[in-house]
Amino acid sequence: MLIIGVALFAQEEKKKKGPSPFENPQNLKILTTKGEALQMTMRNFNAALGQQCTYCHVQGNFPSDDNPKKTVARMMISMARDINGKFTDGQQHVTCFTCHRGAVTPLKEAPPAQ
Repeated sequence: MLIIGVALFAQEEKKKKGPSPFENPQNLKILTTKGEALQMTMRNFNAALGQQCTYCHVQGNFPSDDNPKKTVARMMISMARDINGKFTDGQQHVTCFTCHRGAVTPLKEAPPAQ
């Protein structure tokens, strides 16, 4: 009975929050996934840049293009896809983290040797 109660509670909490922006995303121009796959992609962006969603998105209006950083993000996604497309094995070799390493601005030089 406890398991059913927990499941019902989780469903009620989801209803209170409203629909997830990942289930029916709007204004996708580069990304093609939705649901959990889109949510995982966005979490990877968060980790790669060390930033929260509102770094690129407008708070309360995620589909908006008013934040110019969202346009830059789209260009960067296209760049990574272009680089990965040049590998003949079909594998992903480059991600945002490859350059950003948790920082908004990628390092331009290697860290000093220890």
